[in-house]
Amino acid sequence: MIAQQNDEETHLLQRPEQPTAKTPLPWDQFWILLLLEMPDFLSSGTLAPFIPQLIRDIGVTHGDETKVGHYAGILQSSYYAAHTLTIFHWSQLSDHIGRRPVILTALSAIVISMLSFGLSKTFLGLVVSRIVCGAFDPSDSMVKSMLMDITDATNMPKAYSYIPIPLMIGTSIGPRQPSSNVIVDPGEGSPGEVQPKPLPLRALLTSKVLSVTASYTTMGLFQTGYNSVLPVFYATPIELGGLSLDPPRIGALLAVSGVIHGIFQLLFYAHLHDRFGAKAIFITGVSSGIPIVILFPVANALARAYGIGMAVWLCVVVQLTLKTSLVLCFPCMALSIRAAAPNRASLGTTNGIVMVVVAVARIIGPASAASVFSYSLQEGHDAWLIYYFFIAITFLAEAGL
Repeated sequence: MIAQQNDEETHLLQRPEQPTAKTPLPWDQFWILLLLEMPDFLSSGTLAPFIPQLIRDIGVTHGDETKVGHYAGILQSSYYAAHTLTIFHWSQLSDHIGRRPVILTALSAIVISMLSFGLSKTFLGLVVSRIVCGAFDPSDSMVKSMLMDITDATNMPKAYSYIPIPLMIGTSIGPRQPSSNVIVDPGEGSPGEVQPKPLPLRALLTSKVLSVTASYTTMGLFQTGYNSVLPVFYATPIELGGLSLDPPRIGALLAVSGVIHGIFQLLFYAHLHDRFGAKAIFITGVSSGIPIVILFPVANALARAYGIGMAVWLCVVVQLTLKTSLVLCFPCMALSIRAAAPNRASLGTTNGIVMVVVAVARIIGPASAASVFSYSLQEGHDAWLIYYFFIAITFLAEAGL
């Protein structure tokens, strides 16, 4: 049971006074933001279940199954490495020239990089494709900033309950195989209204922004590490510590779980936020990391003893269900970023600061987690090493609350 959250001064989310009436969602703008979210989720959802098999097929591991996770981690981290170097500059640029030119650049990058990825026949080609996508794809940051532009404190939780719609479509369709004047730029406002100006970088490094950044970073580290290990764990032979599942079954699991997570967030997130507050939701999500991690070795132990039967599938279902509470941490973080920004004209830059640090965590997460997983599979090494790694990150996230 989630405890009632009464502390309005929590560092996680400084909530302003709540007006009696909630502002209606601006659907003429909001539906376009939902569409703009879809390509990013669709591209990442398409790649995830097939990366382990793709790495085997191109021959970079020379038949060594224990190295699949290592190369999968490098491939996924290459996107975030490039993303880290550019995301702040794209976000800051959007505060000055508007969101539309930047989001159009992001959409073009996704198209070009996906075509390049599909045509690549070497591991280097795959990495270069992901680097191009990471360097020129600030779409996630831009959509968050645009959402902050068109909402206020009363309707933003409701808006984030709809974000899973493109996520559900992207993660369910992906694994199974326009510029518009209604988008509001940060400089637009009512005629005659004096608009605030973007603040310099140093003025944005407040204690609130740094605190939100720390919380977001630890969760990003855990999430990307978990997401990179999950399909590799499913694909790894049972005798080496995995479940020996094939790509279609892995894709089906990821697709179904994505739909369930999205439906839950769509139907319940706004109500949970109104009832318990962001910090209670965040604490519950972070705490779910421990049972999520423990279910990895439990599922493998059952598979070794009884084969892939009802007990193993129950562990898989429970683990993917627990991930729902983990997913709910991220809209809480987005609300926190908006609350921490010193003024509305600096939303893009503030978001960019947070995204840079989170992107660093997302470089470290896949590469380190997948490499530790591969290392733990080798003979003579502690098979629980990867699980110690994840549990340590979970405790680190809880320590920052």
